[in-house]
Amino acid sequence: MGISSDNVHGLVLAVSSSVFIGSSFIIKKKGLKKAGTTGTRAGSGGYSYLSEPWWWAGMLTMIVGEIANFAAYAYAPAILVTPLGALSIIFSAVLAHFILEEKLHIFGVLGCVLCVVGSTTIVLHAPQERNIHSVKEVWQLATEPGFIVYACIVVILAAVLMFRYVPRYGQTHMVVYIGICSLMGSLTVMSVKALGIGLKLTFSGMNQFIYFQTWFFTVVVAVCCLLQINYLNKALDTFNTAVVSPVYYVMFTSLTILASMIMFKDWNSQNASQIATELCGFVTILSGTFLLHKTKDMGNIKPVEPPVFSSPSHRSSNYG
Repeated sequence: MGISSDNVHGLVLAVSSSVFIGSSFIIKKKGLKKAGTTGTRAGSGGYSYLSEPWWWAGMLTMIVGEIANFAAYAYAPAILVTPLGALSIIFSAVLAHFILEEKLHIFGVLGCVLCVVGSTTIVLHAPQERNIHSVKEVWQLATEPGFIVYACIVVILAAVLMFRYVPRYGQTHMVVYIGICSLMGSLTVMSVKALGIGLKLTFSGMNQFIYFQTWFFTVVVAVCCLLQINYLNKALDTFNTAVVSPVYYVMFTSLTILASMIMFKDWNSQNASQIATELCGFVTILSGTFLLHKTKDMGNIKPVEPPVFSSPSHRSSNYG
């Protein structure tokens, strides 16, 4: 199946987003390291990095990446854009290897290769984007019984996690925080896609902000993003980042693809072979992501030199 021009635009924007976001981590870390030499480190509660130009350059790079990612959803289906987020991990790991001297272990290289193979598989078999001529069409898709049921389940589960399980298990079970982020994230992406389509149509001369639906999707994006940021920060502050990142990626991407499949019916135009190939590509990306994070510190571990024992006669000669 050929790749449509909209999918190509979405692909370029998604890859560009990964390049910018992956680079931003390295630039910000460089700024944090420089700031740590002249003031209190961020990990110790300091904010000296706020006066470091490198850190602000990293923030600007991340903002550009997020804007590109936002735009990608206006052109391509979520099943194509969301899994490509794993490419930012590759760019981050490769740049860290050369710039920060955080050596990439052989298993890390294998993880990068798996992510590239999985991403290529998904790109080549991604469904064509649905032609949408108004935000009202997106609203009709969002108000169909299937997606309403999904949205209600998501809201109920997130509320139960926030009000019942966070006070009891938030500090001990990572899945509580990550579950809230992932559930809200799937609704965020659907709303971002609707808002992105609205902006694309508005820029082409068909103002979509005269409809209340566009403003509704804008409010949903704002609320869901704030919840995601809040609970993701809690997860990162409480648990190991090397574990949080891959688990969040898996849950968020899986739920987003499920939500897109229900709302936009991305797989209706595909046969079983194409769907199975995409799933294999997705599993390949997940494998590469886990491998990258599980082995990310292996290249930095220095081999321990065995102790040198001298013979008794040699020791006595030293004192004799």
